[in-house]
Amino acid sequence: MKVNHAEITISAVKPEQYPDEGYPEFALAGRSNVGKSSFINKMIGRKSLARTSSKPGKTQTLNFYKIEESFYFVDVPGYGYAKVSKSEREVWGKMIERYMTGREQLKSVIQLIDLRHPPTEDDILMYDFLKHYNLPTIIVATKADKIPRSKLQKHRKIIKEALDLEEGDPLILFSSETGQGKEEAWAVLEERMR
Repeated sequence: MKVNHAEITISAVKPEQYPDEGYPEFALAGRSNVGKSSFINKMIGRKSLARTSSKPGKTQTLNFYKIEESFYFVDVPGYGYAKVSKSEREVWGKMIERYMTGREQLKSVIQLIDLRHPPTEDDILMYDFLKHYNLPTIIVATKADKIPRSKLQKHRKIIKEALDLEEGDPLILFSSETGQGKEEAWAVLEERMR
Protein backbone atom coordinates (compact mmCIF):
# COMPACT_ATOMS: atom_id res chain seq x y z
CA MET A 1 0.00 0.00 0.00
CA LYS A 2 1.29 3.44 -0.86
CA VAL A 3 0.39 5.91 1.86
CA ASN A 4 -0.18 9.50 0.79
CA HIS A 5 -2.01 10.75 3.85
CA ALA A 6 -1.23 10.03 7.49
CA GLU A 7 -1.70 12.12 10.61
CA ILE A 8 -1.86 11.73 14.34
CA THR A 9 -5.39 12.72 15.22
CA ILE A 10 -5.69 12.22 18.96
CA SER A 11 -3.90 11.05 22.06
CA ALA A 12 -6.56 9.44 24.21
CA VAL A 13 -6.71 8.05 27.71
CA LYS A 14 -10.40 7.15 27.95
CA PRO A 15 -13.04 5.67 25.62
CA GLU A 16 -14.98 8.91 25.12
CA GLN A 17 -11.86 10.39 23.51
CA TYR A 18 -11.46 7.61 20.93
CA PRO A 19 -12.20 8.52 17.29
CA ASP A 20 -15.77 7.74 16.25
CA GLU A 21 -15.61 7.26 12.47
CA GLY A 22 -15.71 3.50 12.88
CA TYR A 23 -12.54 2.88 10.81
CA PRO A 24 -10.66 -0.39 11.42
CA GLU A 25 -7.90 -0.10 14.03
CA PHE A 26 -4.62 -1.92 14.58
CA ALA A 27 -3.05 -1.55 18.01
CA LEU A 28 0.72 -1.72 18.38
CA ALA A 29 1.93 -3.35 21.57
CA GLY A 30 5.48 -4.01 22.61
CA ARG A 31 8.24 -3.37 25.05
CA SER A 32 9.48 0.19 25.34
CA ASN A 33 12.13 0.75 22.67
CA VAL A 34 11.14 -2.29 20.58
CA GLY A 35 10.58 -0.02 17.57
CA LYS A 36 6.83 0.72 17.45
CA SER A 37 7.31 4.28 16.17
CA SER A 38 9.93 3.12 13.65
CA PHE A 39 7.49 0.44 12.45
CA ILE A 40 4.72 3.02 11.90
CA ASN A 41 7.09 5.41 10.12
CA LYS A 42 8.47 2.67 7.85
CA MET A 43 5.00 1.35 6.99
CA ILE A 44 3.71 4.77 5.97
CA GLY A 45 6.95 5.90 4.35
CA ARG A 46 7.55 8.87 6.67
CA LYS A 47 10.63 9.73 8.63
CA SER A 48 9.04 11.10 11.75
CA LEU A 49 5.26 11.11 11.95
CA ALA A 50 5.51 8.79 14.95
CA ARG A 51 8.17 10.25 17.20
CA THR A 52 10.94 7.85 18.03
CA SER A 53 12.69 8.38 21.32
CA SER A 54 15.86 7.04 22.84
CA LYS A 55 14.10 7.45 26.19
CA PRO A 56 11.88 4.40 26.77
CA GLY A 57 8.46 4.87 28.32
CA LYS A 58 7.72 8.05 26.36
CA THR A 59 4.28 7.05 25.05
CA GLN A 60 1.81 7.44 27.91
CA THR A 61 -1.44 7.69 25.97
CA LEU A 62 -3.19 5.80 23.17
CA ASN A 63 -1.97 7.62 20.07
CA PHE A 64 -4.31 7.30 17.09
CA TYR A 65 -2.65 7.66 13.66
CA LYS A 66 -5.18 8.01 10.86
CA ILE A 67 -3.91 6.46 7.63
CA GLU A 68 -5.41 7.27 4.21
CA GLU A 69 -8.73 8.26 5.82
CA SER A 70 -9.44 4.53 6.05
CA PHE A 71 -7.88 2.98 9.16
CA TYR A 72 -5.87 3.72 12.31
CA PHE A 73 -2.62 2.58 13.83
CA VAL A 74 -3.00 2.91 17.60
CA ASP A 75 0.28 3.15 19.49
CA VAL A 76 -0.15 2.05 23.10
CA PRO A 77 2.34 2.66 25.94
CA GLY A 78 5.29 0.28 25.90
CA TYR A 79 5.48 -2.34 28.62
CA GLY A 80 8.32 -3.62 30.75
CA TYR A 81 9.92 -0.26 31.47
CA ALA A 82 11.23 -0.11 35.01
CA LYS A 83 11.60 3.65 35.48
CA VAL A 84 7.86 4.15 35.55
CA SER A 85 6.24 3.81 38.96
CA LYS A 86 4.20 0.71 39.67
CA SER A 87 1.02 2.75 40.13
CA GLU A 88 1.58 4.49 36.79
CA ARG A 89 2.12 1.13 35.10
CA GLU A 90 -1.16 -0.09 36.59
CA VAL A 91 -3.00 2.94 35.20
CA TRP A 92 -1.52 2.28 31.73
CA GLY A 93 -2.36 -1.41 32.08
CA LYS A 94 -6.01 -0.63 32.80
CA MET A 95 -6.17 1.91 29.95
CA ILE A 96 -4.68 -0.59 27.48
CA GLU A 97 -6.85 -3.45 28.71
CA ARG A 98 -10.02 -1.34 28.48
CA TYR A 99 -9.14 -0.31 24.94
CA MET A 100 -8.15 -3.77 23.70
CA THR A 101 -11.00 -5.72 25.27
CA GLY A 102 -13.78 -3.24 24.58
CA ARG A 103 -13.03 -1.75 21.18
CA GLU A 104 -15.18 -3.07 18.34
CA GLN A 105 -13.05 -1.39 15.65
CA LEU A 106 -9.92 -3.25 16.78
CA LYS A 107 -9.10 -5.67 13.96
CA SER A 108 -5.79 -7.00 15.27
CA VAL A 109 -3.08 -6.30 17.78
CA ILE A 110 0.38 -6.04 16.26
CA GLN A 111 2.76 -7.26 18.96
CA LEU A 112 6.32 -6.19 18.30
CA ILE A 113 9.16 -8.29 19.68
CA ASP A 114 12.91 -7.68 19.31
CA LEU A 115 14.17 -10.51 17.11
CA ARG A 116 17.67 -10.28 18.59
CA HIS A 117 16.59 -11.61 21.99
CA PRO A 118 14.27 -14.36 23.20
CA PRO A 119 10.83 -12.93 24.15
CA THR A 120 10.86 -11.43 27.64
CA GLU A 121 8.49 -12.46 30.38
CA ASP A 122 6.47 -9.31 29.58
CA ASP A 123 6.29 -10.30 25.88
CA ILE A 124 4.95 -13.72 26.85
CA LEU A 125 2.45 -12.23 29.33
CA MET A 126 1.22 -9.83 26.65
CA TYR A 127 0.74 -12.60 24.10
CA ASP A 128 -1.08 -14.74 26.71
CA PHE A 129 -3.32 -11.76 27.51
CA LEU A 130 -4.18 -11.35 23.80
CA LYS A 131 -4.95 -15.04 23.45
CA HIS A 132 -7.01 -15.07 26.66
CA TYR A 133 -9.29 -12.42 25.13
CA ASN A 134 -9.23 -14.09 21.68
CA LEU A 135 -7.76 -10.97 20.11
CA PRO A 136 -6.43 -11.49 16.57
CA THR A 137 -2.68 -11.03 16.78
CA ILE A 138 0.16 -10.35 14.35
CA ILE A 139 3.69 -10.81 15.67
CA VAL A 140 6.26 -8.47 14.13
CA ALA A 141 9.85 -9.35 15.00
CA THR A 142 11.78 -6.08 14.73
CA LYS A 143 15.44 -5.31 14.05
CA ALA A 144 15.78 -8.22 11.61
CA ASP A 145 18.63 -6.39 9.85
CA LYS A 146 20.75 -6.85 13.00
CA ILE A 147 20.73 -10.66 12.67
CA PRO A 148 22.91 -12.51 10.13
CA ARG A 149 20.72 -13.98 7.40
CA SER A 150 21.87 -17.50 8.26
CA LYS A 151 20.49 -17.14 11.83
CA LEU A 152 17.09 -15.59 11.05
CA GLN A 153 15.18 -18.88 11.10
CA LYS A 154 16.78 -19.89 14.39
CA HIS A 155 15.66 -16.61 16.00
CA ARG A 156 12.22 -16.95 14.45
CA LYS A 157 11.89 -20.44 15.97
CA ILE A 158 12.89 -19.13 19.43
CA ILE A 159 10.05 -16.57 19.31
CA LYS A 160 7.55 -19.10 18.01
CA GLU A 161 8.34 -21.59 20.74
CA ALA A 162 8.62 -19.09 23.61
CA LEU A 163 5.21 -17.63 22.81
CA ASP A 164 3.71 -20.99 21.93
CA LEU A 165 2.47 -19.17 18.83
CA GLU A 166 -1.03 -20.11 17.75
CA GLU A 167 -1.75 -21.39 14.27
CA GLY A 168 -2.99 -18.47 12.20
CA ASP A 169 -1.00 -15.76 14.01
CA PRO A 170 1.50 -14.46 11.45
CA LEU A 171 5.12 -13.95 12.48
CA ILE A 172 6.74 -11.30 10.28
CA LEU A 173 10.48 -10.58 10.35
CA PHE A 174 10.75 -6.81 10.03
CA SER A 175 13.42 -4.16 9.64
CA SER A 176 12.65 -0.45 9.72
CA GLU A 177 16.14 0.09 8.30
CA THR A 178 15.90 -2.07 5.17
CA GLY A 179 12.12 -2.37 4.78
CA GLN A 180 12.26 -6.16 5.11
CA GLY A 181 8.79 -7.47 5.96
CA LYS A 182 6.96 -4.27 4.96
CA GLU A 183 5.10 -5.79 1.99
CA GLU A 184 4.24 -8.89 3.99
CA ALA A 185 2.90 -6.74 6.85
CA TRP A 186 0.72 -4.70 4.45
CA ALA A 187 -0.66 -7.89 2.91
CA VAL A 188 -1.72 -9.18 6.34
CA LEU A 189 -3.20 -5.81 7.39
CA GLU A 190 -5.19 -5.43 4.18
CA GLU A 191 -6.60 -8.91 4.59
CA ARG A 192 -7.61 -8.20 8.20
CA MET A 193 -9.30 -4.89 7.33
CA ARG A 194 -11.99 -6.68 5.34
